[in-house]
Amino acid sequence: MDVLTILFFVFGCLTVDVRGIMFKLEPNGQKCLKEELQSDVLVTGDYEISDVPGQKVDYSVKDSKGHILSQKDDISKGKFSFVTETFDTFEVCFASRVPSHQRGVAHEVSLITKRGVEAKNYEGLGEAAKLKPLEVELKRLEDLSDAIVQDFALMRKREEEMRDTNESTNSRVMYLSIFGMCCLLGLATWQLLYLRRYFKAKKLIE
Repeated sequence: MDVLTILFFVFGCLTVDVRGIMFKLEPNGQKCLKEELQSDVLVTGDYEISDVPGQKVDYSVKDSKGHILSQKDDISKGKFSFVTETFDTFEVCFASRVPSHQRGVAHEVSLITKRGVEAKNYEGLGEAAKLKPLEVELKRLEDLSDAIVQDFALMRKREEEMRDTNESTNSRVMYLSIFGMCCLLGLATWQLLYLRRYFKAKKLIE
């Protein structure tokens, strides 16, 4: 096994982002899958719906603001793709439609999603650019390394944000504790003075 193959295997294991799921979609029901994605990320999906006579299934892909990125009615098997414009939460929804006079049966839905490097078609890219297989592998390896750098940069950014949040929370808790202690000391002082005046009024103390 040469060095290029070893490096490609290592980088591939670190950044492979292929996800598959299978679930049942109840009659006249809807099921959505949500995920947070960074900007400029290519996402592709392959879906397959079990056939039930008289019933239909629709799908849609939306962002958190309700903008439709992909949509199709009466599906059975196919693909979809979109590119994210901003960091946001995206959802893929499947909805079942059953006529009122028909007894509904649950659909089986199979969905495989890919994002980032894994969603790119390097074979088509190589054919279009007339690249050799080794050049295609090098291009993919380059993209994988870029993806790793971006992932580590994102992780570091989130770590810094979490650390800043923790420090801010600790400072607020400290100030709140000091304020609480001051309130307790003030209350204790007031109670002491009040009791002193009360006992003097009752001539229990001089």
